Amino acid sequence: MLYALFPATLAIIAGGSIVVQQVLNANLRVALNSAVWSGFISYLVGVICMGLLALVLRDPLPSIGAAARIPWWAWSGGLFGAIFIGLAILLLPQVGAATFIALLVTGQMLASVAIDHFGWIGFAQRPLDLPRLLGVALLIVAVVLIRR
Repeated sequence: MLYALFPATLAIIAGGSIVVQQVLNANLRVALNSAVWSGFISYLVGVICMGLLALVLRDPLPSIGAAARIPWWAWSGGLFGAIFIGLAILLLPQVGAATFIALLVTGQMLASVAIDHFGWIGFAQRPLDLPRLLGVALLIVAVVLIRR
């Protein structure tokens, strides 16, 4: 039982870190008067942190052969991260942290069930069933309640 709580606790910490990151990025946007430079700095600090983590873990660079075998679309994660960071920087001050995160989670859930249902981008197909559909509907209800 405790073993199962550890990953859930880490996921909750990750979720909290997203909120803190977006609030800090929004504040940086105001201080710099630039959403673009706020996002750039966020990514720059993230790249430095990941580089340091790779050094600490002594994680070797992937081979060129392995990198060449990766499909073109697998390299686009940073693009979607930039979309997320840019929109969060712009929207968080307008809608508030709770509403933004509620909408964010709803978007994540809708995309997740679609990816699972259709087996997109290399994931195993997991059909949309009634409990999943009900969960998505409850998230949408939660967004409506949080926005009030």
